[in-house]
Amino acid sequence: MEVRVADNNVEKAIKVLKRKLIKEGVFRQLKEKRWAEKPSDKRRRKERQAARRLRRQMSRARARTTGRPH
Repeated sequence: MEVRVADNNVEKAIKVLKRKLIKEGVFRQLKEKRWAEKPSDKRRRKERQAARRLRRQMSRARARTTGRPH
């Protein structure tokens, strides 16, 4: 990952870097790795994430189908 500093504007470069790291999920991974996770909690978390992904996909599919004429 690379962020260029233009016109010695380090603050803006830091903001851009932070945005890229958030988008990549680095902060989320650091937060998850901070403590040891029991296998049962890990399984439960993964199931919740899968359900959330499925709901999001279904919602997007429903939005696409309702927007088009039948």
